[in-house]
Amino acid sequence: MTLGLVLIAAVLVGPRLSRVTVRMAARDDAAVPSALRTGVTSALLAGLLAGAVGLTGLRPATLALAWAAGAAVVLGAVDLAMHRLPDRITFPAYAVCAAALLADAALLGTWAALVRAVLAAAAAFALAAGAAAISPQGLGFGDVKLLGLLGLVLGWFGWGILLAGVFLGLLTGAIASLLLLATRRAGWRTAVPFGPPLLAGAVLALTLGTVSLG
Repeated sequence: MTLGLVLIAAVLVGPRLSRVTVRMAARDDAAVPSALRTGVTSALLAGLLAGAVGLTGLRPATLALAWAAGAAVVLGAVDLAMHRLPDRITFPAYAVCAAALLADAALLGTWAALVRAVLAAAAAFALAAGAAAISPQGLGFGDVKLLGLLGLVLGWFGWGILLAGVFLGLLTGAIASLLLLATRRAGWRTAVPFGPPLLAGAVLALTLGTVSLG
């Protein structure tokens, strides 16, 4: 039953996310995604939604993970295409995730997790903003806002999950950069989008954290 709902949601929402992605990347409201992109987007969303339900079951916090999953699909693709993390995706994700986690706390008493999530979001945002101020070419403000969002979501699960997510994101980014250098698809001065590695690190942290706790 749950798997069926996940597949239905992915089939219904995936094509819309694909359209949003190509239109933001092309800055053309008439752009149409290819069938391949729509299929890949829907499949990726299905996997992330299944993971969200597997982590939390069906509860208000699941909506936070599900919305963050959809936002991650769009943000990652747009960042890869044009090195930009649109506020039109990031800011609503903050609002929906915070509201869902607040509802979870009100209904299920997870106040400690909510407070930790808010503190983690503030800490991640502040530290990232400091790093961006020191090295603006290394970390853009879009990445700073993304880290705040990841702090909110990962922090709800625990400080260890958040730290693991940031570490794995940095590691993924470093490995990707080395591969691009080795294949001569990028040089030492080439700007590499940082959003996708951060998002991949978050997914890995949640997956590995759940496995270790299980």
